[in-house]
Amino acid sequence: MTDIGIAAVGMYLPEGIVTAEEIAAESGLPEWVVRDKLGITEKRMALGNEQPNDMATWAIEDCLAQTDIKPDEIDVVLCNTEEWKEYLLWTAGIDLAHRIGAHRAWALDIHMRCCTNVSALKLARNMMTADPDINTVLIAGGYRVGDFVRFSDPDTSFLFNVGAGASAMLLRKGLHRNRVLASHMIVDGSMSRHVVPPASGTVRFPTDEAVQNGDFYLHLTDPPAMKGRLAEVSMPNWLTCIDEALRKSGYTRSDVDFLNMVLVKPSAYRAILEEVGLTEEQGVYNDRYGHIGEHDSIINIIEGIKQGRLHDGSLMLIVGAGTGYVWGASVVEWGPADRFSS
Repeated sequence: MTDIGIAAVGMYLPEGIVTAEEIAAESGLPEWVVRDKLGITEKRMALGNEQPNDMATWAIEDCLAQTDIKPDEIDVVLCNTEEWKEYLLWTAGIDLAHRIGAHRAWALDIHMRCCTNVSALKLARNMMTADPDINTVLIAGGYRVGDFVRFSDPDTSFLFNVGAGASAMLLRKGLHRNRVLASHMIVDGSMSRHVVPPASGTVRFPTDEAVQNGDFYLHLTDPPAMKGRLAEVSMPNWLTCIDEALRKSGYTRSDVDFLNMVLVKPSAYRAILEEVGLTEEQGVYNDRYGHIGEHDSIINIIEGIKQGRLHDGSLMLIVGAGTGYVWGASVVEWGPADRFSS
């Protein structure tokens, strides 16, 4: 099997900051609940001039600066810029490819909410393995879903950490380090309409009146049903994805060295650590950036290296989940291939 390695990663964090104190004041929750239960010290929010694809471009520039790979070597751009972007009915990936000078690349937009990078790694690896003409893939995008969160709606408190930012990851065929292995995903469509902005599409247009009434913000359409179902299936589905991704990669939970998990509440994060058999020093919990959707996984790589928790020889488990509902996991051998060739 041809090695598919991560050549470089990059990120962009916007300048706006919302603190736990501000969230508490607007939501009516005690500040200690925002900090300790929801896991928010502060989060990043985009300013008016920080558009999703602009932020994505800056993240790509940061990524490319870490490698000698040139934009015109990129064959495919898998764009994970969220649907809330500069324009509707617009392929953001084509714009990204053009703006960074990836003139040979074709591009498409992919969406699986906060699990998109797990699916992107699977798509990229499969394409690069199957197609001899695809040697370099860029996964990148921007995110401003925090614009859809209302602190005055207690039903959506699990979304209060959602913010803004961007990330980029460059994959290279034949790169014998940071090798991307297998992925596994599970979806549960019974919750596909449980978290939506009610007036945002063809079912109901976002008229001025609807926007003024708050119906262009994210809502829980059936809170008891979604919360009950999530409590029943989330942990089993996460663990199934973890175990299957590890099995397909030739590993088990006991081999994992670093947990790279999408930002969730602290209790869920600690529960996954315990299930996998890791300590809090074997992962990062970014309570000062906020939840930036699928971009958490790349930010965690950058922070993990910075904090000395992700290093050559670490078997990294990337874990995601997104409304809809979807769970997923990918496995990456971080560092030179010979570190894992025992």
